[in-house]
Amino acid sequence: MKKLITLILVATSFASFAIEKENVKSTISDVTVYLQGAQVFRKANFTVKPGVTEIIIDGICPTIDPNSIQVKAFGNLVILDSKYSLYYPKPETVKMIDGLPLKVKKDINLLEDSLLVMTYDILEIQDEIDVLNATKNILYNNGAIKGQGKVNDSIQLLKQAVEYYSLKMNELNKKLLQLNRRKNDKNRRKADMQIRLNNLKNFQNTSGFEEQEKGPIHRLTVTVSSKELVSGKLNFSYLVSSAGWTPLYDLKSEVATGKVNLNYKAQVFQNTGINWEDVKLTISTNNPYMNKTKPTLHPWYIDYYANKPMYNQLSNGYTNMPVIANQYEKKAMTKDLENSLDMNSSQTSVDFVKMVDQIISAEFRIDLPYSIASNNEAHMVLIKNEDLSATFRYYTVPKLDASVFLVAQISKLDELQLVPAKANIFFDGTYMGETYIDPTNMEDTLSLSLGKDPNIIVKRTLLRKESKEKIIGTEKERTNSFEIEIKNLKSTNVEVVIQDQIPITQNADIKIEAIGTDKAKYDEQTGIMEWVAKLKTKESSKINFSYKVKYNKDKNVQVN
Repeated sequence: MKKLITLILVATSFASFAIEKENVKSTISDVTVYLQGAQVFRKANFTVKPGVTEIIIDGICPTIDPNSIQVKAFGNLVILDSKYSLYYPKPETVKMIDGLPLKVKKDINLLEDSLLVMTYDILEIQDEIDVLNATKNILYNNGAIKGQGKVNDSIQLLKQAVEYYSLKMNELNKKLLQLNRRKNDKNRRKADMQIRLNNLKNFQNTSGFEEQEKGPIHRLTVTVSSKELVSGKLNFSYLVSSAGWTPLYDLKSEVATGKVNLNYKAQVFQNTGINWEDVKLTISTNNPYMNKTKPTLHPWYIDYYANKPMYNQLSNGYTNMPVIANQYEKKAMTKDLENSLDMNSSQTSVDFVKMVDQIISAEFRIDLPYSIASNNEAHMVLIKNEDLSATFRYYTVPKLDASVFLVAQISKLDELQLVPAKANIFFDGTYMGETYIDPTNMEDTLSLSLGKDPNIIVKRTLLRKESKEKIIGTEKERTNSFEIEIKNLKSTNVEVVIQDQIPITQNADIKIEAIGTDKAKYDEQTGIMEWVAKLKTKESSKINFSYKVKYNKDKNVQVN
Protein backbone atom coordinates (compact mmCIF):
# COMPACT_ATOMS: atom_id res chain seq x y z
CA MET A 1 0.00 0.00 0.00
CA LYS A 2 2.84 2.40 0.83
CA LYS A 3 4.49 1.66 -2.54
CA LEU A 4 1.24 2.41 -4.35
CA ILE A 5 0.89 5.79 -2.56
CA THR A 6 4.53 6.63 -3.38
CA LEU A 7 3.99 5.87 -7.08
CA ILE A 8 0.87 8.04 -7.14
CA LEU A 9 2.76 10.94 -5.52
CA VAL A 10 5.65 10.62 -8.00
CA ALA A 11 3.23 10.53 -10.95
CA THR A 12 1.42 13.56 -9.59
CA SER A 13 4.74 15.37 -9.15
CA PHE A 14 5.76 14.68 -12.78
CA ALA A 15 2.34 15.70 -14.02
CA SER A 16 2.64 19.05 -12.20
CA PHE A 17 5.85 19.74 -14.14
CA ALA A 18 4.39 18.79 -17.55
CA ILE A 19 4.84 21.61 -20.05
CA GLU A 20 1.65 22.88 -21.63
CA LYS A 21 1.66 24.18 -25.20
CA GLU A 22 -0.53 26.96 -26.55
CA ASN A 23 -0.58 28.24 -30.12
CA VAL A 24 -1.53 31.90 -30.45
CA LYS A 25 -1.80 34.30 -33.38
CA SER A 26 0.05 37.61 -33.54
CA THR A 27 -0.35 40.79 -35.57
CA ILE A 28 2.14 43.47 -36.62
CA SER A 29 1.39 46.74 -34.80
CA ASP A 30 4.45 48.94 -35.49
CA VAL A 31 7.51 48.90 -37.73
CA THR A 32 10.63 51.03 -37.36
CA VAL A 33 12.29 51.22 -40.77
CA TYR A 34 16.03 51.88 -40.83
CA LEU A 35 18.18 52.92 -43.77
CA GLN A 36 18.97 49.21 -43.92
CA GLY A 37 16.71 46.76 -42.14
CA ALA A 38 13.60 47.20 -40.00
CA GLN A 39 12.46 46.49 -36.45
CA VAL A 40 9.08 44.69 -36.50
CA PHE A 41 6.84 44.95 -33.43
CA ARG A 42 4.10 42.33 -32.96
CA LYS A 43 1.47 41.69 -30.29
CA ALA A 44 -0.56 38.66 -29.23
CA ASN A 45 -3.12 37.67 -26.58
CA PHE A 46 -2.73 34.48 -24.55
CA THR A 47 -4.26 32.45 -21.75
CA VAL A 48 -2.07 30.04 -19.76
CA LYS A 49 -2.83 27.54 -17.00
CA PRO A 50 -0.85 27.22 -13.76
CA GLY A 51 2.59 25.74 -14.34
CA VAL A 52 5.01 26.00 -17.26
CA THR A 53 3.58 26.80 -20.72
CA GLU A 54 5.18 27.16 -24.12
CA ILE A 55 3.44 29.96 -26.07
CA ILE A 56 3.97 29.14 -29.75
CA ILE A 57 3.69 31.93 -32.34
CA ASP A 58 3.91 31.03 -36.04
CA GLY A 59 4.21 33.31 -39.05
CA ILE A 60 7.48 34.98 -38.08
CA CYS A 61 9.43 36.72 -40.86
CA PRO A 62 11.87 34.36 -42.66
CA THR A 63 14.67 36.98 -42.70
CA ILE A 64 14.64 37.50 -38.93
CA ASP A 65 17.84 38.12 -36.97
CA PRO A 66 17.38 35.70 -34.01
CA ASN A 67 19.80 37.70 -31.83
CA SER A 68 17.52 40.74 -32.00
CA ILE A 69 14.39 39.13 -30.46
CA GLN A 70 12.94 41.02 -27.50
CA VAL A 71 9.88 39.75 -25.59
CA LYS A 72 7.71 41.45 -22.97
CA ALA A 73 4.66 39.88 -21.28
CA PHE A 74 1.88 41.66 -19.40
CA GLY A 75 0.32 39.48 -16.69
CA ASN A 76 1.14 37.71 -13.44
CA LEU A 77 3.76 35.33 -14.85
CA VAL A 78 7.50 34.96 -15.43
CA ILE A 79 9.21 34.58 -18.84
CA LEU A 80 11.65 31.69 -18.63
CA ASP A 81 12.93 31.56 -22.20
CA SER A 82 12.31 32.69 -25.77
CA LYS A 83 13.73 31.10 -28.89
CA TYR A 84 13.37 31.17 -32.66
CA SER A 85 13.13 27.91 -34.59
CA LEU A 86 12.04 26.31 -37.84
CA TYR A 87 9.19 23.83 -37.55
CA TYR A 88 8.66 21.22 -40.26
CA PRO A 89 5.09 19.90 -40.09
CA LYS A 90 4.37 16.29 -40.94
CA PRO A 91 3.17 15.73 -44.50
CA GLU A 92 -0.60 15.54 -44.85
CA THR A 93 -2.07 12.30 -46.13
CA VAL A 94 -4.73 12.94 -48.74
CA LYS A 95 -7.32 10.30 -49.62
CA MET A 96 -7.62 9.43 -53.29
CA ILE A 97 -10.74 8.59 -55.35
CA ASP A 98 -10.35 7.09 -58.84
CA GLY A 99 -6.66 7.96 -58.74
CA LEU A 100 -7.37 11.58 -57.85
CA PRO A 101 -7.30 13.45 -54.51
CA LEU A 102 -10.71 13.99 -52.97
CA LYS A 103 -10.47 17.78 -53.34
CA VAL A 104 -9.48 17.46 -57.01
CA LYS A 105 -12.39 15.08 -57.60
CA LYS A 106 -14.84 17.57 -56.04
CA ASP A 107 -13.40 20.41 -58.16
CA ILE A 108 -13.86 18.30 -61.31
CA ASN A 109 -17.52 17.61 -60.47
CA LEU A 110 -18.17 21.29 -59.78
CA LEU A 111 -16.52 22.35 -63.04
CA GLU A 112 -18.46 19.81 -65.07
CA ASP A 113 -21.74 21.08 -63.57
CA SER A 114 -20.72 24.69 -64.25
CA LEU A 115 -19.78 23.89 -67.84
CA LEU A 116 -23.17 22.29 -68.41
CA VAL A 117 -24.96 25.37 -67.08
CA MET A 118 -22.72 27.62 -69.17
CA THR A 119 -23.52 25.63 -72.32
CA TYR A 120 -27.27 26.10 -71.78
CA ASP A 121 -26.75 29.84 -71.17
CA ILE A 122 -24.87 30.19 -74.45
CA LEU A 123 -27.60 28.27 -76.33
CA GLU A 124 -30.25 30.55 -74.84
CA ILE A 125 -28.36 33.64 -75.98
CA GLN A 126 -27.87 32.14 -79.43
CA ASP A 127 -31.65 31.53 -79.73
CA GLU A 128 -32.29 35.23 -79.01
CA ILE A 129 -29.69 36.21 -81.60
CA ASP A 130 -31.32 33.94 -84.21
CA VAL A 131 -34.74 35.48 -83.56
CA LEU A 132 -33.41 39.01 -83.93
CA ASN A 133 -31.55 38.13 -87.14
CA ALA A 134 -34.76 36.61 -88.56
CA THR A 135 -36.63 39.78 -87.64
CA LYS A 136 -34.01 41.83 -89.48
CA ASN A 137 -34.41 39.66 -92.59
CA ILE A 138 -38.18 40.04 -92.56
CA LEU A 139 -37.86 43.77 -92.15
CA TYR A 140 -35.26 44.02 -94.91
CA ASN A 141 -37.28 41.92 -97.37
CA ASN A 142 -40.53 43.76 -96.75
CA GLY A 143 -42.09 45.11 -99.97
CA ALA A 144 -42.63 48.57 -98.52
CA ILE A 145 -38.94 48.89 -97.84
CA LYS A 146 -37.97 47.64 -101.31
CA GLY A 147 -40.39 50.08 -102.97
CA GLN A 148 -42.82 47.40 -104.16
CA GLY A 149 -46.59 47.75 -104.10
CA LYS A 150 -48.76 50.75 -103.43
CA VAL A 151 -46.09 52.52 -101.40
CA ASN A 152 -44.70 53.91 -104.67
CA ASP A 153 -47.89 55.88 -105.15
CA SER A 154 -47.67 57.59 -101.76
CA ILE A 155 -44.72 59.71 -100.58
CA GLN A 156 -46.18 59.78 -97.07
CA LEU A 157 -46.32 55.98 -96.87
CA LEU A 158 -42.74 55.74 -98.14
CA LYS A 159 -41.56 58.26 -95.57
CA GLN A 160 -43.26 56.35 -92.74
CA ALA A 161 -41.80 53.08 -93.96
CA VAL A 162 -38.24 54.47 -94.02
CA GLU A 163 -38.59 55.98 -90.53
CA TYR A 164 -39.96 52.73 -89.15
CA TYR A 165 -37.15 50.77 -90.83
CA SER A 166 -34.44 53.03 -89.38
CA LEU A 167 -35.91 52.96 -85.87
CA LYS A 168 -36.46 49.22 -85.82
CA MET A 169 -33.09 48.32 -87.34
CA ASN A 170 -31.21 50.48 -84.80
CA GLU A 171 -33.12 48.83 -81.98
CA LEU A 172 -32.40 45.34 -83.31
CA ASN A 173 -28.68 46.08 -83.87
CA LYS A 174 -28.25 47.35 -80.30
CA LYS A 175 -29.86 44.21 -78.88
CA LEU A 176 -27.70 42.02 -81.12
CA LEU A 177 -24.55 43.84 -79.99
CA GLN A 178 -25.41 43.29 -76.33
CA LEU A 179 -26.23 39.62 -76.88
CA ASN A 180 -22.99 39.02 -78.83
CA ARG A 181 -20.97 40.59 -76.03
CA ARG A 182 -22.65 38.34 -73.45
CA LYS A 183 -22.09 35.33 -75.67
CA ASN A 184 -18.37 36.10 -76.20
CA ASP A 185 -17.87 36.65 -72.47
CA LYS A 186 -19.50 33.33 -71.61
CA ASN A 187 -17.52 31.53 -74.33
CA ARG A 188 -14.30 32.94 -72.90
CA ARG A 189 -15.24 31.86 -69.38
CA LYS A 190 -16.26 28.44 -70.68
CA ALA A 191 -12.87 28.03 -72.39
CA ASP A 192 -11.03 28.92 -69.16
CA MET A 193 -13.15 26.43 -67.23
CA GLN A 194 -12.47 23.74 -69.84
CA ILE A 195 -8.69 24.31 -69.53
CA ARG A 196 -8.96 24.08 -65.75
CA LEU A 197 -11.00 20.87 -66.05
CA ASN A 198 -8.46 19.30 -68.42
CA ASN A 199 -5.62 20.13 -66.03
CA LEU A 200 -7.47 18.56 -63.13
CA LYS A 201 -8.28 15.40 -65.12
CA ASN A 202 -4.61 15.08 -66.09
CA PHE A 203 -3.63 14.91 -62.42
CA GLN A 204 -1.90 11.53 -62.07
CA ASN A 205 -1.05 9.57 -58.91
CA THR A 206 -1.00 5.78 -58.80
CA SER A 207 -0.20 5.35 -55.11
CA GLY A 208 -3.77 5.75 -53.91
CA PHE A 209 -2.51 8.24 -51.29
CA GLU A 210 -0.54 11.46 -51.60
CA GLU A 211 1.68 13.14 -49.06
CA GLN A 212 1.77 16.91 -49.43
CA GLU A 213 5.00 18.46 -48.19
CA LYS A 214 4.74 21.82 -46.47
CA GLY A 215 7.60 24.24 -46.19
CA PRO A 216 9.20 25.15 -42.83
CA ILE A 217 7.22 27.35 -40.47
CA HIS A 218 9.19 30.18 -38.83
CA ARG A 219 8.24 30.04 -35.18
CA LEU A 220 8.84 31.91 -31.93
CA THR A 221 8.43 29.91 -28.71
CA VAL A 222 8.10 31.81 -25.42
CA THR A 223 8.26 29.69 -22.26
CA VAL A 224 6.44 31.17 -19.25
CA SER A 225 5.70 30.08 -15.72
CA SER A 226 2.56 30.98 -13.78
CA LYS A 227 1.03 30.01 -10.43
CA GLU A 228 -2.50 30.67 -11.59
CA LEU A 229 -4.68 30.95 -14.68
CA VAL A 230 -3.50 34.10 -16.50
CA SER A 231 -4.85 35.95 -19.52
CA GLY A 232 -2.49 38.61 -20.77
CA LYS A 233 -0.73 40.27 -23.67
CA LEU A 234 2.58 39.47 -25.29
CA ASN A 235 4.63 42.10 -27.11
CA PHE A 236 7.76 41.13 -29.00
CA SER A 237 10.01 42.59 -31.68
CA TYR A 238 12.83 41.49 -33.95
CA LEU A 239 15.12 42.87 -36.66
CA VAL A 240 14.75 41.90 -40.32
CA SER A 241 17.29 42.61 -43.04
CA SER A 242 15.14 42.65 -46.20
CA ALA A 243 13.68 46.14 -45.72
CA GLY A 244 14.80 49.76 -45.63
CA TRP A 245 14.22 53.23 -47.03
CA THR A 246 15.95 55.79 -49.21
CA PRO A 247 15.54 59.54 -48.72
CA LEU A 248 14.37 62.00 -51.35
CA TYR A 249 13.84 65.76 -51.14
CA ASP A 250 11.75 68.29 -53.02
CA LEU A 251 12.90 71.92 -52.75
CA LYS A 252 10.31 74.44 -53.97
CA SER A 253 11.27 78.10 -53.91
CA GLU A 254 9.59 81.41 -54.76
CA VAL A 255 11.32 84.78 -54.90
CA ALA A 256 8.10 86.59 -54.03
CA THR A 257 7.76 84.87 -50.63
CA GLY A 258 11.48 84.66 -49.92
CA LYS A 259 11.03 81.09 -48.66
CA VAL A 260 11.97 77.58 -49.72
CA ASN A 261 9.59 74.71 -49.03
CA LEU A 262 11.30 71.41 -48.20
CA ASN A 263 9.51 68.09 -48.67
CA TYR A 264 11.43 65.37 -46.83
CA LYS A 265 10.27 62.00 -48.19
CA ALA A 266 11.15 58.36 -47.58
CA GLN A 267 10.87 55.62 -50.20
CA VAL A 268 10.09 52.59 -48.02
CA PHE A 269 10.50 49.05 -49.36
CA GLN A 270 10.34 45.58 -47.87
CA ASN A 271 10.65 41.99 -49.03
CA THR A 272 10.28 40.15 -45.72
CA GLY A 273 7.76 37.59 -46.96
CA ILE A 274 4.96 39.09 -44.83
CA ASN A 275 2.79 42.06 -45.82
CA TRP A 276 2.56 45.00 -43.44
CA GLU A 277 -1.15 45.76 -43.11
CA ASP A 278 -2.25 49.06 -41.51
CA VAL A 279 0.86 49.42 -39.36
CA LYS A 280 2.30 52.50 -37.73
CA LEU A 281 5.64 53.40 -39.30
CA THR A 282 8.66 55.02 -37.72
CA ILE A 283 11.38 56.19 -40.12
CA SER A 284 14.84 56.10 -38.54
CA THR A 285 18.10 57.46 -39.92
CA ASN A 286 19.98 54.79 -37.98
CA ASN A 287 21.60 51.80 -39.68
CA PRO A 288 21.85 48.80 -37.31
CA TYR A 289 24.12 46.97 -39.75
CA MET A 290 26.85 49.59 -39.64
CA ASN A 291 29.95 48.87 -37.59
CA LYS A 292 29.41 50.16 -34.05
CA THR A 293 32.80 49.08 -32.67
CA LYS A 294 35.30 51.81 -31.85
CA PRO A 295 38.64 51.26 -33.67
CA THR A 296 41.63 50.39 -31.50
CA LEU A 297 45.22 51.46 -32.16
CA HIS A 298 47.93 48.82 -31.81
CA PRO A 299 51.69 49.47 -31.33
CA TRP A 300 53.39 50.69 -34.53
CA TYR A 301 56.86 49.20 -34.88
CA ILE A 302 59.48 50.62 -37.25
CA ASP A 303 63.08 49.61 -37.78
CA TYR A 304 66.06 50.18 -40.09
CA TYR A 305 66.61 48.13 -43.17
CA ALA A 306 69.88 47.79 -45.11
CA ASN A 307 70.60 47.22 -48.81
CA LYS A 308 72.15 43.79 -49.36
CA PRO A 309 72.57 41.73 -52.57
CA MET A 310 69.70 39.27 -53.06
CA TYR A 311 69.34 36.43 -55.48
CA ASN A 312 66.86 37.31 -58.22
CA GLN A 313 65.15 34.27 -59.76
CA LEU A 314 64.06 36.23 -62.87
CA SER A 315 67.57 37.33 -63.82
CA ASN A 316 69.42 34.33 -62.30
CA GLY A 317 71.73 36.68 -60.47
CA TYR A 318 72.10 39.01 -57.50
CA THR A 319 70.42 42.39 -57.27
CA ASN A 320 70.90 45.18 -54.79
CA MET A 321 67.49 44.80 -53.07
CA PRO A 322 66.79 45.87 -49.52
CA VAL A 323 66.82 43.25 -46.78
CA ILE A 324 63.75 43.60 -44.57
CA ALA A 325 64.61 43.84 -40.88
CA ASN A 326 61.35 42.45 -39.48
CA GLN A 327 57.83 41.44 -40.49
CA TYR A 328 56.38 44.89 -39.87
CA GLU A 329 58.91 46.53 -42.20
CA LYS A 330 58.28 43.75 -44.74
CA LYS A 331 54.60 44.66 -44.90
CA ALA A 332 55.45 48.34 -45.31
CA MET A 333 57.95 47.56 -48.08
CA THR A 334 55.42 45.36 -49.91
CA LYS A 335 52.85 48.14 -49.76
CA ASP A 336 55.37 50.68 -51.09
CA LEU A 337 56.21 48.41 -54.01
CA GLU A 338 52.53 47.91 -54.83
CA ASN A 339 51.95 51.65 -54.75
CA SER A 340 54.93 52.31 -57.02
CA LEU A 341 53.65 49.75 -59.54
CA ASP A 342 50.17 51.31 -59.54
CA MET A 343 51.35 54.89 -60.07
CA ASN A 344 51.13 54.65 -63.85
CA SER A 345 48.15 52.29 -64.05
CA SER A 346 44.69 53.46 -65.15
CA GLN A 347 42.13 54.42 -62.53
CA THR A 348 39.29 52.07 -61.64
CA SER A 349 35.90 52.66 -60.11
CA VAL A 350 37.18 52.00 -56.59
CA ASP A 351 39.45 55.02 -56.89
CA PHE A 352 36.37 57.22 -56.91
CA VAL A 353 34.56 55.60 -53.97
CA LYS A 354 34.26 57.80 -50.90
CA MET A 355 32.99 56.47 -47.58
CA VAL A 356 30.74 58.86 -45.67
CA ASP A 357 30.44 58.40 -41.91
CA GLN A 358 26.80 59.07 -40.97
CA ILE A 359 26.74 60.40 -37.41
CA ILE A 360 23.20 61.85 -37.36
CA SER A 361 20.39 59.63 -36.05
CA ALA A 362 16.76 60.66 -35.74
CA GLU A 363 13.37 58.99 -35.74
CA PHE A 364 10.20 60.23 -37.42
CA ARG A 365 7.03 58.59 -36.26
CA ILE A 366 4.23 58.57 -38.85
CA ASP A 367 0.79 58.98 -37.41
CA LEU A 368 -1.10 57.55 -40.40
CA PRO A 369 -1.33 53.75 -40.80
CA TYR A 370 0.41 52.33 -43.87
CA SER A 371 0.07 49.06 -45.78
CA ILE A 372 3.25 47.95 -47.54
CA ALA A 373 3.29 44.72 -49.51
CA SER A 374 6.25 42.37 -49.45
CA ASN A 375 7.20 42.96 -53.09
CA ASN A 376 10.28 45.19 -52.78
CA GLU A 377 8.44 48.10 -54.42
CA ALA A 378 9.05 51.62 -53.10
CA HIS A 379 6.20 53.33 -51.20
CA MET A 380 6.48 57.08 -50.76
CA VAL A 381 6.11 58.29 -47.16
CA LEU A 382 6.25 61.99 -46.34
CA ILE A 383 8.44 62.63 -43.30
CA LYS A 384 8.50 66.38 -43.03
CA ASN A 385 7.32 69.53 -44.77
CA GLU A 386 9.07 72.72 -43.72
CA ASP A 387 9.13 76.32 -44.91
CA LEU A 388 12.73 77.57 -44.74
CA SER A 389 13.92 81.15 -44.89
CA ALA A 390 16.13 81.80 -47.87
CA THR A 391 18.21 84.61 -49.31
CA PHE A 392 18.17 84.97 -53.10
CA ARG A 393 21.29 86.35 -54.81
CA TYR A 394 22.67 86.51 -58.32
CA TYR A 395 26.10 85.00 -59.02
CA THR A 396 28.29 84.94 -62.11
CA VAL A 397 31.69 83.43 -62.91
CA PRO A 398 32.24 84.79 -66.45
CA LYS A 399 35.57 83.04 -66.84
CA LEU A 400 33.72 79.69 -66.84
CA ASP A 401 30.22 80.63 -68.00
CA ALA A 402 29.03 83.96 -69.41
CA SER A 403 25.71 83.67 -67.58
CA VAL A 404 24.20 84.97 -64.38
CA PHE A 405 22.69 82.39 -62.00
CA LEU A 406 20.04 82.92 -59.36
CA VAL A 407 21.08 81.18 -56.13
CA ALA A 408 18.96 80.51 -53.04
CA GLN A 409 20.98 80.36 -49.83
CA ILE A 410 19.31 78.31 -47.09
CA SER A 411 20.54 78.17 -43.51
CA LYS A 412 19.80 76.06 -40.38
CA LEU A 413 19.35 72.81 -42.30
CA ASP A 414 21.18 70.95 -39.52
CA GLU A 415 18.04 71.21 -37.38
CA LEU A 416 16.08 69.01 -39.83
CA GLN A 417 18.16 65.84 -39.28
CA LEU A 418 18.74 65.28 -43.00
CA VAL A 419 20.69 62.42 -44.52
CA PRO A 420 22.62 62.47 -47.83
CA ALA A 421 20.24 62.18 -50.80
CA LYS A 422 19.12 63.63 -54.12
CA ALA A 423 16.83 66.66 -54.20
CA ASN A 424 14.47 67.83 -56.93
CA ILE A 425 14.54 71.62 -57.40
CA PHE A 426 11.42 73.62 -58.34
CA PHE A 427 11.49 77.37 -58.85
CA ASP A 428 8.31 79.41 -59.29
CA GLY A 429 6.46 76.22 -60.27
CA THR A 430 9.07 75.11 -62.84
CA TYR A 431 11.24 72.01 -62.46
CA MET A 432 14.89 73.11 -62.57
CA GLY A 433 16.72 69.79 -62.15
CA GLU A 434 18.45 67.84 -59.40
CA THR A 435 21.03 68.54 -56.76
CA TYR A 436 22.59 66.52 -53.95
CA ILE A 437 22.29 67.36 -50.27
CA ASP A 438 25.05 65.98 -48.08
CA PRO A 439 24.77 67.18 -44.46
CA THR A 440 28.11 65.56 -43.58
CA ASN A 441 29.97 67.96 -45.93
CA MET A 442 27.58 70.90 -45.76
CA GLU A 443 28.56 74.24 -44.31
CA ASP A 444 26.20 76.44 -42.29
CA THR A 445 24.47 77.54 -45.51
CA LEU A 446 23.27 75.47 -48.45
CA SER A 447 23.42 77.21 -51.84
CA LEU A 448 20.94 76.04 -54.46
CA SER A 449 21.45 77.15 -58.04
CA LEU A 450 18.03 77.87 -59.55
CA GLY A 451 19.18 78.46 -63.12
CA LYS A 452 20.26 81.22 -65.48
CA ASP A 453 18.61 84.64 -65.77
CA PRO A 454 18.75 85.78 -69.43
CA ASN A 455 17.87 89.36 -68.46
CA ILE A 456 21.27 90.02 -66.89
CA ILE A 457 24.09 90.03 -69.43
CA VAL A 458 27.75 89.58 -68.56
CA LYS A 459 30.82 89.68 -70.81
CA ARG A 460 34.50 89.04 -70.01
CA THR A 461 37.08 90.46 -72.46
CA LEU A 462 40.86 90.20 -72.66
CA LEU A 463 42.24 93.72 -73.20
CA ARG A 464 44.87 92.98 -75.82
CA LYS A 465 46.33 96.48 -75.92
CA GLU A 466 47.10 96.33 -72.21
CA SER A 467 48.19 92.68 -72.26
CA LYS A 468 51.89 92.43 -73.05
CA GLU A 469 54.68 89.90 -73.10
CA LYS A 470 58.40 90.69 -72.87
CA ILE A 471 61.69 88.98 -72.06
CA ILE A 472 63.96 90.34 -69.33
CA GLY A 473 67.19 88.39 -69.15
CA THR A 474 66.39 84.76 -68.51
CA GLU A 475 62.79 85.49 -67.57
CA LYS A 476 59.65 86.03 -69.54
CA GLU A 477 57.14 88.55 -68.18
CA ARG A 478 53.49 88.28 -69.16
CA THR A 479 50.86 90.87 -68.26
CA ASN A 480 47.16 90.09 -68.72
CA SER A 481 44.34 92.61 -68.35
CA PHE A 482 40.62 91.83 -68.41
CA GLU A 483 37.40 93.75 -68.42
CA ILE A 484 34.09 92.40 -67.12
CA GLU A 485 30.96 94.21 -68.23
CA ILE A 486 27.57 93.45 -66.70
CA LYS A 487 24.20 94.92 -67.69
CA ASN A 488 20.79 94.69 -66.01
CA LEU A 489 17.88 94.39 -68.48
CA LYS A 490 15.35 93.53 -65.79
CA SER A 491 12.59 95.86 -64.65
CA THR A 492 13.86 95.70 -61.07
CA ASN A 493 17.13 96.55 -59.35
CA VAL A 494 19.53 93.64 -58.80
CA GLU A 495 22.65 92.82 -56.82
CA VAL A 496 25.12 90.50 -58.52
CA VAL A 497 28.15 88.77 -57.03
CA ILE A 498 30.93 88.53 -59.63
CA GLN A 499 33.82 86.08 -59.19
CA ASP A 500 37.09 85.74 -61.06
CA GLN A 501 40.62 84.74 -60.18
CA ILE A 502 44.31 85.46 -60.42
CA PRO A 503 46.59 82.43 -60.80
CA ILE A 504 48.64 81.18 -57.86
CA THR A 505 51.68 78.92 -57.75
CA GLN A 506 53.73 76.73 -55.44
CA ASN A 507 56.84 77.02 -57.60
CA ALA A 508 59.34 79.53 -56.23
CA ASP A 509 60.69 80.19 -59.75
CA ILE A 510 57.33 81.57 -60.85
CA LYS A 511 56.39 85.03 -59.57
CA ILE A 512 52.81 86.34 -59.75
CA GLU A 513 51.73 89.88 -58.96
CA ALA A 514 48.21 91.30 -58.83
CA ILE A 515 48.51 94.70 -60.49
CA GLY A 516 44.92 95.85 -60.13
CA THR A 517 41.86 94.19 -58.60
CA ASP A 518 39.39 97.12 -58.84
CA LYS A 519 38.45 97.05 -55.14
CA ALA A 520 37.70 93.35 -55.18
CA LYS A 521 37.54 91.17 -52.10
CA TYR A 522 40.78 89.35 -52.86
CA ASP A 523 42.00 86.13 -51.20
CA GLU A 524 45.73 85.81 -51.84
CA GLN A 525 45.75 82.17 -50.71
CA THR A 526 43.27 81.04 -53.36
CA GLY A 527 43.61 83.88 -55.88
CA ILE A 528 39.82 84.33 -55.97
CA MET A 529 38.40 87.82 -56.36
CA GLU A 530 34.82 88.81 -55.63
CA TRP A 531 32.88 91.96 -56.43
CA VAL A 532 29.31 92.96 -55.60
CA ALA A 533 27.64 95.03 -58.32
CA LYS A 534 24.41 96.87 -57.48
CA LEU A 535 22.64 97.69 -60.71
CA LYS A 536 19.48 99.66 -61.28
CA THR A 537 17.18 98.71 -64.10
CA LYS A 538 18.80 99.14 -67.56
CA GLU A 539 22.10 100.07 -65.86
CA SER A 540 25.50 98.58 -66.73
CA SER A 541 28.85 98.44 -64.93
CA LYS A 542 32.46 97.58 -65.82
CA ILE A 543 35.22 95.95 -63.75
CA ASN A 544 38.90 95.83 -64.71
CA PHE A 545 41.68 93.73 -63.25
CA SER A 546 45.16 92.66 -64.32
CA TYR A 547 48.08 90.55 -63.14
CA LYS A 548 51.70 89.91 -64.03
CA VAL A 549 53.50 86.55 -64.26
CA LYS A 550 57.29 86.08 -64.44
CA TYR A 551 58.82 82.69 -65.25
CA ASN A 552 61.76 80.99 -66.97
CA LYS A 553 61.70 81.90 -70.65
CA ASP A 554 62.72 78.37 -71.66
CA LYS A 555 59.66 76.83 -70.01
CA ASN A 556 55.99 77.01 -70.82
CA VAL A 557 53.35 78.31 -68.43
CA GLN A 558 49.62 78.65 -69.09
CA VAL A 559 48.78 82.18 -67.94
CA ASN A 560 45.38 82.85 -69.59
